[in-house]
Amino acid sequence: MKLSIHGARLIDPASGLDQISDIHIDSGRIAALGAAPAGFDAEQQIAAHGLIAAPGLVDLAVSLREPGYTRKGSIASETRAAAAGGVTSLCCPPLTKPVLDTTAVAELILDRAAAAGHARVFPIGALSKGLDGEQLAELVALRDAGCVAFANGLAPMANSRVLRRALEYAATFDLTVVFHSQDPDLAEGGLAHEGPTASFLGLPGIPETAETVALARNLLLVEQSGVRAHFSQLTSARGVEMIAAAQARGLPVTADVALYQLILTDEALAGFSSLYHVQPPLRSRSDRDALRAAVQSGVVQAIASHHQPHEADAKLAPFGATEPGISSVELLLPLALTLVEDGLLDLPTLLARLTCGPAAALRLPAGQLAAGQNADLVLFDAQAQTLAGERWLSRGGNSPFLGHCLPGAVRYTLLGGRISHQA
Repeated sequence: MKLSIHGARLIDPASGLDQISDIHIDSGRIAALGAAPAGFDAEQQIAAHGLIAAPGLVDLAVSLREPGYTRKGSIASETRAAAAGGVTSLCCPPLTKPVLDTTAVAELILDRAAAAGHARVFPIGALSKGLDGEQLAELVALRDAGCVAFANGLAPMANSRVLRRALEYAATFDLTVVFHSQDPDLAEGGLAHEGPTASFLGLPGIPETAETVALARNLLLVEQSGVRAHFSQLTSARGVEMIAAAQARGLPVTADVALYQLILTDEALAGFSSLYHVQPPLRSRSDRDALRAAVQSGVVQAIASHHQPHEADAKLAPFGATEPGISSVELLLPLALTLVEDGLLDLPTLLARLTCGPAAALRLPAGQLAAGQNADLVLFDAQAQTLAGERWLSRGGNSPFLGHCLPGAVRYTLLGGRISHQA
């Protein structure tokens, strides 16, 4: 299939490209930017005047819920929702049932993602068997089956000695470990950021030190083992300071932040809406401002949706009895564009945090708009608006942003030169 896209503003943060031009696609790859190659005869044309063409977004944290939790979502439904949000490549965590700690589960996910055909899926394998923190999973076998990194989520390792051995083993084979730094003892029973809002509402708090104590330990063990480490879901000002200091010392450390943490604060809990119940929790306005500054400076090089779809019943109980998480991948690009609208980031920098930044963090073959690369693209209208939820594709309706009018609208998402989503 040969396809030409005419008149779009091309933005490729990886190369610094920003110009109005054409894109020519052949056999799933970008054949040329600008003039068509000699003898190129496009079978399909897209008139993209007034649209922006960028690399397909790369999301490092999208729960697909399959296998095991199909009442919440499926690989087909959630990758389709991702494509609607402009995402062409995504990583799924190992929190499945059974846990993603065997090659059979990895292969099942990859086979079903390929059959759905909406986005490229890169599984993150379990660091320990069953995520129980006791025994190391078969990391090399999982890598060979397609896992790009390894994590234990918020489930703790049995102790620091077991974690040290796991990191040393991962370092031996140049594997990347993803940390979700939260001390389980300090966070136990907590529902909200420990501060004035939680005190006023009578909600048990999770202190900032739940993140920073775990982060300090993890950074020291990363330094000792030499493992490549990615710190996911940072929430605190002190946490990003620690990451910046580690990077300044030359540690192989990257980080991401959940997009909703850049928009919301713990003040959103005032109405006890379970839609704002997330783990780690929404933190203070000063924490949010520090996260924004870290994204601006590049200390945090990736913005992720941390998409967690739930069935309706999971959010209907009183606040403390509901399941945490926000369904957000479908709104990734429009929500992110609010950061441009607020003057926090310019558009190329925002796209860098959504494309080449996350791709480099986990060494994914994605996030570039250049000749020879996979034709994974998003075409969007930055001047249009999206009414969140007007055409909702995810099985999880647990999003506090539904009904909001957001900047920008995804017009086309292309995967391997094929249209996987069209508005």
